[in-house]
Amino acid sequence: MQSACIINEAKPLTGTASQIEFAERLKAGVGAEFDRVANALETTARKQDEAGQIATRAVIAILAEQRAQVMANDRAGYFIREWQDLDGRVRQMLARDTRYQVIKASIEASRPAVMAPLS
Repeated sequence: MQSACIINEAKPLTGTASQIEFAERLKAGVGAEFDRVANALETTARKQDEAGQIATRAVIAILAEQRAQVMANDRAGYFIREWQDLDGRVRQMLARDTRYQVIKASIEASRPAVMAPLS
């Protein structure tokens, strides 16, 4: 999967020269943000029990797929419109993914119920 990402990232951008120059800087930042989130998830997985690791690694696989899709986009305008503000953007994209939502709901359903305090 990693080699596919590298191939996609090398695809030349289309747009005006100034758009391409700006988008290339943005695209590098986007790649770094995907790496940061993936590394944080990997660190979390190493601290989890087996069931947690399986779920977290599934999330990492979703993230890798999203990264490949984003980085394969060859339009400079896409990066300029969608990725100028990275603050939480990768996490938001992940949270909107229905596969992630299913994993999250499964984890929450498997947690023991907490009783409400008696009044």
